[in-house]
Amino acid sequence: MKCHRCEKPATFHITELTEPSGPMSVHLCEQHAREYLDQESEDAPVNALAGMLAKQLKLEQTAEQLAKLDRKTCPVCGISFAEFRQAGRLGCAYDYVCFQADLEPLLFNIHGAKLHKGKRPSHGTGSPDRQHRLIQLRREMQDAVSNENYERAAELKLQISKIESGEPLDEPEST
Repeated sequence: MKCHRCEKPATFHITELTEPSGPMSVHLCEQHAREYLDQESEDAPVNALAGMLAKQLKLEQTAEQLAKLDRKTCPVCGISFAEFRQAGRLGCAYDYVCFQADLEPLLFNIHGAKLHKGKRPSHGTGSPDRQHRLIQLRREMQDAVSNENYERAAELKLQISKIESGEPLDEPEST
């Protein structure tokens, strides 16, 4: 069936029950259904129906956005947003930076604020950037060991130890 306002296929079939003239059916494509539902009507029951259908349209749009978001992954630990939604846990500290824009509304809904206002551990692990650097160095060290580059692995282990102890890192020497 085609849309009443254009030649596209109708995906929304709306039947309005009006007393004097009886039921009226309207067949619309998604674009014209949005326009139809956005129109202000003085009849309250029609507004309720329009509101429900408008929510359905928004849910479809949200599903598309969620599918796109689910494909987003952290470059450090490799967790996807879909895995986070399924498990309810992030993979590393850098995920808060990677998924920041997507997590802020969620955290605000849960906690009522974007910033932490409670207690903090006394032995804090540091900033996400520090954690990201540690993860990177550990991966590089594992790669160096697997490639049997033990000198490089020893240098990386020393850098990791300095970061963990809070010492400032020496700038790498350029050769």
